[in-house]
Amino acid sequence: MVGYICETDTFAQNRQISEISEGDILAFSNAGAYCYSMASNYNSRYRPAEVLWHNGKAHLIRERETMEDILHNQVEVEIEVGVEAEVEA
Repeated sequence: MVGYICETDTFAQNRQISEISEGDILAFSNAGAYCYSMASNYNSRYRPAEVLWHNGKAHLIRERETMEDILHNQVEVEIEVGVEAEVEA
């Protein structure tokens, strides 16, 4: 079982699990860089939602990011094409 960012991100080897299908949800108690605190927007990947599991009930505590979230703080810069930049000495 591997992550979708890098083929070397291996969650488990030689483990038997029930058959899974697309759309199924798998829970990992320790997901390394796939958890929010270690996540980044590498290759414009959305950071994951966070779910707190407490007393047998799931509680959404942070929503999954969207492309709008990723682009929110980017600033558009107008650059003149064909004009060399002046270098300050």
